[in-house]
Amino acid sequence: MTTGSLGIRSGSYGSLDKQAQNNSISIINNGVLPIQSARKPSKMLKEKERLFHSICKFAGRKKVGMLLLCVISAAVFGWVLYVGKGEDSQEGITRQNISLNNSVILRNPESLVKNDKQSYNISPLALPPPPPAFFLGYTLPPGHPCNIFTLPPPPADKKRTGPRPCPVCYLPVEEAIALMPKVPSYSPVLKNLTYIYEENLSRETEFGGSDFGGYPTLKQRSDSYDIRESMSVHCGFVKGSKPGRNTGYDMDEDDLHDMEQCHGVVVASAIFANFDEINQPRNISDYSRETVCFYMFIDEETEAYLKNSSKLDSRKKIGVWRTVVIHNPPYKDGRRTGKIPKLLVHRMFPNARFSLWIDGKLELVVDPYQILERFLWRKNATFAISRHYKRFDVLMEAEANKVAGKYDNASIDFQMFLKDV
Repeated sequence: MTTGSLGIRSGSYGSLDKQAQNNSISIINNGVLPIQSARKPSKMLKEKERLFHSICKFAGRKKVGMLLLCVISAAVFGWVLYVGKGEDSQEGITRQNISLNNSVILRNPESLVKNDKQSYNISPLALPPPPPAFFLGYTLPPGHPCNIFTLPPPPADKKRTGPRPCPVCYLPVEEAIALMPKVPSYSPVLKNLTYIYEENLSRETEFGGSDFGGYPTLKQRSDSYDIRESMSVHCGFVKGSKPGRNTGYDMDEDDLHDMEQCHGVVVASAIFANFDEINQPRNISDYSRETVCFYMFIDEETEAYLKNSSKLDSRKKIGVWRTVVIHNPPYKDGRRTGKIPKLLVHRMFPNARFSLWIDGKLELVVDPYQILERFLWRKNATFAISRHYKRFDVLMEAEANKVAGKYDNASIDFQMFLKDV
C-alpha cells in the first residue's frame, strides 16, 4: 500500500499540490478514508478572528489573560465535577450488592480480585442483632375530644352508697383496632419468668397453702415481691406440667387445644354453682366476633342446667361464649374457685396477648378493643382494674368480706396477718 504526503502549504491557505491529491485517491482504493483537502476559511471564521483582535485591542493583554484563566478554571472545575459524579455512581452500585440479613456479606467481585489476578476470600462480617422493638405508647392528636374529657362530679347526696354511671371517652372501634400494638411493651427489669412445678408437694411449711397453689415458704413468699431479671414463682397449677391436666381445675383436651389457639384478645368470665345467668355482650363489632376469644368457665352443675334448658349447642357455645367445663375444682367454695380464671387467665391462655375479665353477673356493653385501647394501650399500661365505688383500702375490703360472710373469717384474718409480716 502506498502512502502519500500532505504536501507543502501554498500561499493560498495551504492548498495541496497535485501530487498529494493523486496519492489521496490511491489511499481510498486501499480502503482507507480519504484525506479532505483544505478549504478556504468561511466568513464566520473571519468574523471570529476580527472579534478576537478587537478584544485584544480594547481590553489589553492583562485582561485577556485573566479572561482566559477564568475560562480554563471553569473547564477544570467542570471536569472535576464530572469525575466525582462518576465515582459516586460506582459507589452506589457497590452498595446495592451488600446484603443485610443476620450477617453482612460483601458481594462485589471487583473488590475480591487484584490486578495480579490474586483473589481474596472475605468471610461474612457478623453484626450484633438489632435491638428488639418495643411498644412505647402513643398520644392522641392535639384537640382530640378525649384529651379534654373529664369525669362528672360525684353525687351531691353523700348518703348514696350504690354505684353511679361512669362515662368514658372511647375511640371508635375502627380506630381502636388500628392502634393495637404490634410488639410487646418494654420490661425494665423482669426478662425471664417461670412457674414452679412440684410433682411431690411438701405440705410442711410455716403458713400452709393448698394443693392447687402449692405450699410456699415464708422466704419464697417474700422473694416473690422482689422483682429481678429472672424469677420462678408459685402461680397455681403446681401439680401438673401444664395447667388443666391433673392439677385441680382440670379441663378436657379439646378445650385445652382450642384455648391454645387464641393468639390475640381473650375475654373470660365464669359462673359456678349455677349462681348467675349468662349475659350476652352488646355493641360488639363484627371484627371482634371473628377475632376475640370469648370463654365462659362453668362447673358440672351449671353445665347440667344449661343442657336441660337447651341453651348449650353442640359446639359448646351459648351466643358468643365458648363454654369450658371445669372438673375436679380445687376448692369447695365456688367464689374461691372463680378467682382462678379471674387471676390466672394468662396461664390458661399462654398464647394470648391481651385479656379482659368480666364478672359473670355483669354485661359487657363496649367492644373489647375499645376497652383495651382506653385503659391499656393509650397509657402503655400492663394492668388495669375498675375502682370500687366506695372502698379503696384492702383492709376495709377484708372487713367487708367478713361482715358479708363471703369467706371463712379465720382465713381472712390469716391473710391480713401475712400482709403485715
